[in-house]
Amino acid sequence: MAESGASPLPPTPEAPSPLARAEQFVWLTARVLEQRRFAYHFLGGGADAVETALSAYRNEDDGYGHALEPDLRGPVSQPLHTAHALRVLASIGRCGGQRVERVCRYLTSVSTPDGALPAVHPSQRGYPAAPFVPIVDDPPSELLATGPVVGLLHRNGVWHAWLFRATDFCWQAVESLEKSHPYEIQAAVAFLDSAPDRPRAEAAADRLGRLVREQRLAALDPDHLEAYPVAPGYAPREHHFPHDYAKTPDSLARAWFTDAEMTRSLEFLVGLQQEDGGWPVLWRQWAPSAALEARPVVTIEALRTLRAYGLSVD
Repeated sequence: MAESGASPLPPTPEAPSPLARAEQFVWLTARVLEQRRFAYHFLGGGADAVETALSAYRNEDDGYGHALEPDLRGPVSQPLHTAHALRVLASIGRCGGQRVERVCRYLTSVSTPDGALPAVHPSQRGYPAAPFVPIVDDPPSELLATGPVVGLLHRNGVWHAWLFRATDFCWQAVESLEKSHPYEIQAAVAFLDSAPDRPRAEAAADRLGRLVREQRLAALDPDHLEAYPVAPGYAPREHHFPHDYAKTPDSLARAWFTDAEMTRSLEFLVGLQQEDGGWPVLWRQWAPSAALEARPVVTIEALRTLRAYGLSVD
């Protein structure tokens, strides 16, 4: 017991919030683009600064390169880089106008004969790339690359000739899916969430939700991950959770999961924040630079998902 007249103990300092910890992580490790994005989403920063930072990745062909998507290194434009750029533009309300018209011209130039996008254009050959990204001379169309781009353009009211055949490809690919893997399902959701034909999208999403549960593509109990298989070629801990599919409450994928399953998923996401304030990269790591650049991207998206569901991160 303290002696009479002794000074009271100083108050215990409050632990920094998840957002404050993430902010320190971003300033310590992130590229300028992610610093600007973090400032825009969480610190009241402006959209112009984000767009200026993103423009450093744009090439003369109106695509994007320079390792914007960290697993593809080198300067050349790639569909995956360009999809990343469109996500950034959409997140700041700038996915429209002449800049996106020019992007659509690039997409047209690299499309396959059926009007869709390959995951990786052969121009990547000769530059470093993740070993799990195949580079072939005549790459096939991929829902993985095409679905998110088509969805973003529809969501933002973009109309371009490229979209007609690309949209048809996405419908055919989504409605014929039988055996799939998490990233392909995520691409399908990105398309369906913004596809113009809403009744058709809802029906397709309902079928995909049953497929996800039947094939155990979503880890519904984070405490027993051994019950959920990891897709072939994925890293040992590369599970996907309900929040990975339903990134916002208004996603069609939200109906795939019960309230309890979604709550567990979001609680697990909160718990993934590491001591340095960032969220981890769960996919297979192959180069220190790629992992270092990807973690701030993952961190920003984790915080945005938590906020979308009304969880306080401040």
